[in-house]
Amino acid sequence: MAPKIFIDGEHGTTGLQIRTRMAGRRDVELLSIPEAERRNAAIREDMLNSADIAILCLPDDASKEAVQMVSANNNVRVIDTSTAFRVNPSWAYGFAEMDKEQAEKIKAARFVANPGCYPTGAIGLIRPLRATGMLPDGYPVTVNAVSGYTGGGKQMIAQIEDQSREDAISAPHFLYGLPLTHKHVPEMKIHGLLDRAPIFSPSVGKFAQGMIVQVPLYLDDLAAGSTLESIHAALVAHYAGQDIVTVVPLEESRGLSRVDAVELAGKDTMKLFVFGTPGASQVNLVALLDNLGKGASGAAVQNMDLMLAS
Repeated sequence: MAPKIFIDGEHGTTGLQIRTRMAGRRDVELLSIPEAERRNAAIREDMLNSADIAILCLPDDASKEAVQMVSANNNVRVIDTSTAFRVNPSWAYGFAEMDKEQAEKIKAARFVANPGCYPTGAIGLIRPLRATGMLPDGYPVTVNAVSGYTGGGKQMIAQIEDQSREDAISAPHFLYGLPLTHKHVPEMKIHGLLDRAPIFSPSVGKFAQGMIVQVPLYLDDLAAGSTLESIHAALVAHYAGQDIVTVVPLEESRGLSRVDAVELAGKDTMKLFVFGTPGASQVNLVALLDNLGKGASGAAVQNMDLMLAS
């Protein structure tokens, strides 16, 4: 019998993309609430407790409510795509490539917190350097990023795509999170193994899907002997043996004149780059991904597959 999957919030941006990725699959059975019953709490609770895996595509408070609906006496497993549980030590963090052991932790977990899109890029760059000691305690990490507007959910999508609205957004690119208190900062700090919070400056571009995350570093302030080449080698070693996260060869990176945010739109992979001039004192680490791919829906499906393989 095929395992039953229930997407709670299947009509939102992330939920719809998960359904699209699973549309042709015959190895799972998708449970779905009829459109007319979407707000029926009793049916929702029944669906949650009838599934083998429930994928929550909801705001934080609604996700917490859904988890409370899941009975402690059954075997329902949960993947949550909100920020509600990402720094909760009782939940497995759903970035399988983050460490060598992380995929096994996800396989064994009952509760998995899907990473945020920005943190996936930032942690992907930072954690290997912290794990090797190349990025020392106290380093003032900055993370600068641009996302496709679908990361803002249905309201932002409507504000950008419907220019007749009173609250329409016409700018081709804009900064937000200006008070430096973005909800992804704790996630970056904890799973990036940082001892102080990074300065995070997010922005949105007028493209639907795609993302660039940048972490610039001064080599002189890293561990002694750190170079552009040794940083690249550390990333290569960290992600060896898997094909979701790719570290672009230095020679290929040197031949690039630009990095396009939409290159991986529609894909569930991530590319990492190390840019800089050999012998210089600065490098720029760059992650390229789809904010709804490896940054959300694609990651949720990957985590689901790991859990089903356990």
